[in-house]
Amino acid sequence: MTLRPLALAAGLALALPLVVLPTAAAGPPADRGRPGLQITELGRYTAPNAEFDAGGAEIVAHDPGTQRLFVVNGSETTLDVIDIADPAAPTLVEQVDLSEFGTGLTGVGSARGLVGVATGPDDAQSARGTAVFLDARSLQVRGTAEVGFLPDALLFSPDGRTAVVANEGEPSADYSVDPEGSVSLIDVRDFSVREVGFGSVTEVDDSTRIFGPGASIAQDVEPENIAFSHDSRTAWVSLQENNALAVIDLRKGTLTDVVGLGFIDRNDERNAFDASNDDGEITIRNWDVLGIPMPDSVSTVRSRGQTFVLTANEGDARDYETFSEEERVADVALCAQEYPDAAELQLDENLGRLNITTVNGFDEARGCFAQLHAFGGRSFSAYTAGGEPVYDSGSDFERITAEVLGRNGFNANNDESGPDAFDSRSDDKGPEPEGMDVGTWKGRTYAFVGLERVGGFMTYDVTDPRKPVFVAYTNGRDFGAATAEESIDLGPEGVLFVEAKDSPTKRPLVVLSHEVSASTTIYGLG
Repeated sequence: MTLRPLALAAGLALALPLVVLPTAAAGPPADRGRPGLQITELGRYTAPNAEFDAGGAEIVAHDPGTQRLFVVNGSETTLDVIDIADPAAPTLVEQVDLSEFGTGLTGVGSARGLVGVATGPDDAQSARGTAVFLDARSLQVRGTAEVGFLPDALLFSPDGRTAVVANEGEPSADYSVDPEGSVSLIDVRDFSVREVGFGSVTEVDDSTRIFGPGASIAQDVEPENIAFSHDSRTAWVSLQENNALAVIDLRKGTLTDVVGLGFIDRNDERNAFDASNDDGEITIRNWDVLGIPMPDSVSTVRSRGQTFVLTANEGDARDYETFSEEERVADVALCAQEYPDAAELQLDENLGRLNITTVNGFDEARGCFAQLHAFGGRSFSAYTAGGEPVYDSGSDFERITAEVLGRNGFNANNDESGPDAFDSRSDDKGPEPEGMDVGTWKGRTYAFVGLERVGGFMTYDVTDPRKPVFVAYTNGRDFGAATAEESIDLGPEGVLFVEAKDSPTKRPLVVLSHEVSASTTIYGLG
């Protein structure tokens, strides 16, 4: 296996320990928008009995043969089947009870009339998960396959022949059991399984985080989400907590590479961010902090014969009963040489409230932090197929939501309403990009990036992944609702693009599934 340390990008100071992602040019969002693409809300379905903020609509898949959406309803442990023949009036067909296969439903995908659902048992650390496959029309189970521990995403390769499951292998609450992470490759002809593990990995580059107490590399990696090459030969799997991508040869069923994703320099003017939820203001500025991308969703784009990997840089800390990497800047010792103004920095209105990791940047010899690392990128990035960074959206998401929402929603949490829905996530991961999908319309390729906390999605033209262009920010959330329970479209978890040829309207659709409000919302492109 080739493990490539990332090279420094041109023009970056050599004092930085690792690569900093190339970023969009600074400037107001209006200067970078591309006119011509219209995004219109068409319809919405809300699970009637789902408990508020309990995963009522997590991940969504689409079957063009039946014009049905398949939505993971974690609140009721069902797969909700929604008819969208008329996207303006989505209707429930059936709630398929899959509890006999596991108490936790996590991922869903669809291809060639087959729907696959990832499920996990109660005793998730000691018992493997199951992938369940149903006929999209009859909803009858056509087969099952045993997968790894704590399966998360399940997606089909573009040719529809292989279902791929990312098995997180998260530890138990007390960290006494930590199963190995893995990726399951399922041949949908007979539901046979090849499992790709990480036991062959003996070293990783400096930005790949291996830090679980007593964990081997194989135990520590936590596969999260999946993207594919256009020819179905390669899969890229995000290892979120590890800040890395795994590259898998689907034909051979082997792991070919693990690539660290570098850090984001918050001292660069293009990477400014709001670090405090206690200053009462929108304060987007530079700080001496490195952001850790730690992506959830990944997608691929084909441009001029090359494949690029896009990442939604959510961030996700490990926080368990006996081990937590989270700490606030105000509560740690900063090295005087690197941070001579530590007392000022540690005020709550400055960096004091910011959550950082205790795993990176600590100088053991001096007993203090020589570099601060914060979770997530608050951005999306583009990499070459081999993991070379070529673009990052920098502070775009916070600047755009600040301009569009202002005090009526900027960096709000996904379970807030009214005056409370302001600035509460600045100390954590900001707007928190999570779900993402890409698609082509009228000769242009677009990325749609869901913002889990503030809500809605960003649309970028990524026809040239080295130079994406902001197009629009779309959000159906009602920030003025009397209570959060009365609001709509809270917490977008899944983002799905439906191609024009597969759409009931013969125009592309973008579908968002919302885990807090249990709503699934359909947008049309024009």
